[in-house]
Amino acid sequence: MLMDDGASLFNGDPDSGLSFLVDKGVVGPTDRHIGSFLHESRRLHADKVLALLKDRPAVLDLLIGLLHLQDVFLPDALRRLFTEVPAPKVHGSFLEHLLSKFSHHYFNCNPDLGLSQETIYVLCYSLILLSVDLGSPHVKNKMSKREFIRNLRGAVLDAPGDYLVNLYDNIYIHGHVAKKSHYKVYAN
Repeated sequence: MLMDDGASLFNGDPDSGLSFLVDKGVVGPTDRHIGSFLHESRRLHADKVLALLKDRPAVLDLLIGLLHLQDVFLPDALRRLFTEVPAPKVHGSFLEHLLSKFSHHYFNCNPDLGLSQETIYVLCYSLILLSVDLGSPHVKNKMSKREFIRNLRGAVLDAPGDYLVNLYDNIYIHGHVAKKSHYKVYAN
């Protein structure tokens, strides 16, 4: 019952909801406790979680650190990220911070992949843009595999061509990396 009340409060005002849950002893007061709560919760509105994470970058960092990404193909790892963290609706500093932290974590989980952290960051942005391009009915001329590879060739020198082909194919076959339906919270 306390969790339901706290989730309802959180969905109105994240800070009030967290204060209630901390005061009642349901959630601990540290960023680590809050990160674990967000990781395990299924009752919170995505936009409220996003608002909280924008105000608390340490919680975002901890939440990203909870992702198990070893030996996970990059588009699937991004899908996992956007299951934990709602995708921001606009590109900006929050998305940059999110992808920077994610790229660092993915790099550390996959040191033998042969890609630099900077390359992973560029590929993440590219996969998001490709996802929008291929998935949007408003884009008439979809990016081809050849165009995707050509666009990245000069920017990601340490990514083999066959890896880029596999990235494109994954998005083409499996779809967007940040669909709203990927987010674990069903309370929107």
